Amino acid sequence: MTTTLTPPSSTTANPREDGEGSLQVHQDASMNIEEGALVIAVYGKGGIGKSTTSSNLSAAFSKLGKRVLQIGCDPKHDSTFTLTKKMVPTVIDILETVDFHTEELRPEDFVFEGYNGVMCVESGGPPAGTGCGGYVTGQTVKLLKEHHLLEDTDVVIFDVLGDVVCGGFAAPLQHAHYCLIVTANDFDSIFAMNRIMQAINAKAKNYKVRLGGVIANRSEQTDEIDKFNERTGLRTMAHFKTVDAIRKSRLKKCTIFEMESTPEVEAVQQEYLSLAQKMLTDVEPLEAVSLKDREIFDLLGFD
Repeated sequence: MTTTLTPPSSTTANPREDGEGSLQVHQDASMNIEEGALVIAVYGKGGIGKSTTSSNLSAAFSKLGKRVLQIGCDPKHDSTFTLTKKMVPTVIDILETVDFHTEELRPEDFVFEGYNGVMCVESGGPPAGTGCGGYVTGQTVKLLKEHHLLEDTDVVIFDVLGDVVCGGFAAPLQHAHYCLIVTANDFDSIFAMNRIMQAINAKAKNYKVRLGGVIANRSEQTDEIDKFNERTGLRTMAHFKTVDAIRKSRLKKCTIFEMESTPEVEAVQQEYLSLAQKMLTDVEPLEAVSLKDREIFDLLGFD
């Protein structure tokens, strides 16, 4: 199968500071990920299934013959365990053992091969209330570049924790071409998605990141998501219903592609493969416009 990576072009005529009036984490321009790789950041409400989605999407890209790197950006470091079958050490943990002397590290100290050759990194993070997640993301990318681990990578997926509530955890958006937002068909998930849209649009002023679309997850219907998409200019890229095999795959510490084949499992696998193919060859950056909080309140639900 022949595929072509299609990262969006990015031009900014009049650069402005993103997040005006607040303290932002700005990455060194030399730390940009190589243009050859398609870089995707996965965001969404806490507990919505981002890590499950990211890991299965990584597996799908690998099934299409792509060299994939998944970077978990959560201090809980639980993004990649379905790929590696273990909780791998974090970049921050490893750096602490060598007093942050990166030259003493080897790639195998912090990069772990998972299912079907997917390479996995857990950035980790500072203890709660003591540091900035954006710094950790920057150090992870810096370390990967120093060891030339991004040069032979086709797809990089950042799996980012929870809602975007600070410049630090929005830092992966400074590296990404596209952001995918995972949501359920409910008020709270869509409300969080709207805030994530605001963060992406803020970063898009100065960085190449653009909205890629919505992944509807754990939802039999998508009527509320559809209403929000129509109003804002978003689009749904994939729809995963509530499938018990997905829940069980987490308990078995494996991807959906390793589960016993049933019509239901095969349908989920095909949906992930289709999503991966769309991201490679058939995705256009969106110019979606977020809503005011009161507008979402009035839009969603029923009397």
